[in-house]
Amino acid sequence: MAHDGHDHDGHDHDDRHHGHSHDHAHPHDHAHPHDHAHPHDHAHPHATAAAAAGPIAAASCEDSHDAGEATPRILFLDAPSGLAGDMIIAALVDLGVPREVVEGAVGSLGLGGFRLEFGSRVRSGIVATSFDVHLDTDTEQPSRTYGTIRAMIDASRLSAGVKARAQRTFLRLAQAEARVHRSSLDEVHFHEVGAVDAIVDVVGSAAALDHLDATLWVSPLPMGRGFVHAAHGRLPLPAPATVECLGGLATYDGGLDFEFVTPTGAAIVGAHARGSHRWPPLVPERTGWGAGRAELSDRPNVLRSVLGRAADANDGDAVSQPQPPPTHTVLEANIDDATGELAASWIESLLAAGALDAWATPITMKKGRPAWTLAALAPRARADELARVMLSETTSLGLRRYDVRRVERPRSIETIETPYGPIPVKIARGPFGPAQAKPEFDACAEAARRHGVPVREVLRVAMALAASRLEQG
Repeated sequence: MAHDGHDHDGHDHDDRHHGHSHDHAHPHDHAHPHDHAHPHDHAHPHATAAAAAGPIAAASCEDSHDAGEATPRILFLDAPSGLAGDMIIAALVDLGVPREVVEGAVGSLGLGGFRLEFGSRVRSGIVATSFDVHLDTDTEQPSRTYGTIRAMIDASRLSAGVKARAQRTFLRLAQAEARVHRSSLDEVHFHEVGAVDAIVDVVGSAAALDHLDATLWVSPLPMGRGFVHAAHGRLPLPAPATVECLGGLATYDGGLDFEFVTPTGAAIVGAHARGSHRWPPLVPERTGWGAGRAELSDRPNVLRSVLGRAADANDGDAVSQPQPPPTHTVLEANIDDATGELAASWIESLLAAGALDAWATPITMKKGRPAWTLAALAPRARADELARVMLSETTSLGLRRYDVRRVERPRSIETIETPYGPIPVKIARGPFGPAQAKPEFDACAEAARRHGVPVREVLRVAMALAASRLEQG
C-alpha cells in the first residue's frame, strides 16, 4: 500500500495511472514502491515558508477557541486539489510547526522499519513542503487491527492532547471501514505496510494540530472519479471509506479520474474540522503549502494551510464569525387565480402538513392582475413535503425555496386555572426583554362558548392571571 499523500502512482483508476496514492490508512493493498517520486519531487534548494518565517510556538492554552477569547486562532485548510495525510503534515510544517513535533510524536510510538523525510516540490511555481515515509524493504510489517493500534497509542509516551486527537482520527476511520464492510470495530484491519503509513500520518497530524491548538476549518473538497484496486477488489472513487469519513463536510465533483481525497486525509479533517467554508472570516498571519506527488493537468497538486485570527468588525468591513447552518426553509409561490377563501384553505393545509407558520400576502402581478404570495416556514426536514402540498393544493406551476436560520425566544406552554376552566398560555422568557404571555385563542373561545361570555372576557382574565404568575417568578 502506498504512502498517503496524492501519490496515486500505484493505483489503477479506470485503467490509467494517476499518481495520487491511495490512503495507507485504508485497509486496501496497493502495490506501489514508496520511494518512487516524480522527477520534480526531489529536494528543492529554495527555503520553505516555515524556514523563512520561523517555527510557530505551541499554543499557550488548551482549546483557546472555546475559551471565550475575542480573537481565537483559526486554521484553514484550502484544498483545491484535495488532501491526504502526508499533505496535511507537510502543509502544517511549512506553516511553521517544528518538524521535531511530528518526528518526536512518531518516535514515541516505538515503531521501526521506516524513516521520515521532509523535502520540497515545485507545483506551478509554488515551492511546497513534501513529507514521505520510506519503508525498510527488509523489515516485515505486521497486519494491525484497530484494537491493536488503539492500545499502541494508549501505551505510548504521547501527551494527553495528542493521544486524544490520534484516537479520534483512528476511531473515525475504523467506524467508516466497519460501516462499509458491515463488520465490528475490532475486526477492522490496516493491512501490511499501510498500517505504518496510517499510524505516522494520524499521529503526526495529531501532534501538529495539537501544537497549533486552533479551530480547524476545511474548504469544500473535490471528489474524484474512476476506480482503485484494493485488497477487497476494484472500488469506485471516491473510496467508500472516504465518503463515510467526510460526513458533515461539503464536497463537489473534482472533474478528474483521480483520487483527490484519501481515507486517512478524510478521517483527519472529518474528526477535527469544525465544518466546511469557502474561506472563513479570518485575518491571515501565516501560510504553508503541502505538496502531493502527482502532476495534475488542470491545477497544482498542493494543499494550502492558513493560520490567523478570527476577523471581527474592527478589521475593515464588519465580518461575522462562520454562522451555524440554516435550520428552516421558507417556501413561496405567486398565484393570480384564487379567491381569499382558497388562500385560507391553502394555509390550513400547509399548517396541517407541518408548517410552523403559513401566510398569504396580497400582491399585484403583471398587467395589474391581483394575486397572492403564499408562503410557509418549515423545518428543513419537512421542506420537501411542504413543497409537495403547496404545488398539489394550488394552481402554481412552481415555487421558490430558500434556507434560513431562525432565532427563537425560549418559550413554554403553561396551564392557568381560571373561573372559566384551565387555559393554556404560551410563556416566552429568555434574554430578549421582559417575559410575555399569550393565552391560546382556541381554548379561550371554547371556554367562552361553554360559559356564555364574550371571548374577550376569557382572554382578559387569562392574561391577568398569567401576568400575576410571571410577577411571582
